[in-house]
Amino acid sequence: MALRVVGAGLGRTGTNSLKLALERLLGAPCYHMIEVFGHPEHIPAWHAAAEGRMPDWHALLADYAAAVDWPAAAFWPELSAAFPDAIVLLSVRDAESWWASASQTIFPSIREQAGTPWRAMVDALFGNRFAGRLDDKATAIAAFERHNTEVRQRVPAKRLVEWCAGDGWTPLCAALGVPVPNEPFPHTNTREDWAARHGDLRTGS
Repeated sequence: MALRVVGAGLGRTGTNSLKLALERLLGAPCYHMIEVFGHPEHIPAWHAAAEGRMPDWHALLADYAAAVDWPAAAFWPELSAAFPDAIVLLSVRDAESWWASASQTIFPSIREQAGTPWRAMVDALFGNRFAGRLDDKATAIAAFERHNTEVRQRVPAKRLVEWCAGDGWTPLCAALGVPVPNEPFPHTNTREDWAARHGDLRTGS
């Protein structure tokens, strides 16, 4: 199986919803950070990639039709080159709301994983492919905006699909040439959802 969608959007831009939506549209699994937790054997490959030693992408992602969220989003240039027929999907949101969401969900959860192979992988990933300081708002927002600008500048317009959560099914279906499902778009993993799963008081969307 070859990727049909290379997700370039960073975590907390609706990527969990995209995972479910793309699985519905493509009838095959979509890679997401959730998959790394389910396949800890993938951690060394992603860690090596973060340090500049790229894996065989076709082998690593052989069972998937799409990839969104970190860690894959950090390697969108390599993945888009390895899968030249895939669309590049940039999921976006405004920088302030992205920071508000990420700083109350995934960034604190990273700190809780200190000493684990997953944490070492993420540290290498963010340090080398995103922003070294996730506790600093200005640094993180600058990295977020720089990432999105680079995607927009480097991906040919005919290949790039820019999407935000409110867009729902239509842009995805148009890009993939599939019918729009007669069902609600799966909006998931809000800050309320995160708080319910993690047993803390973080709220929002």
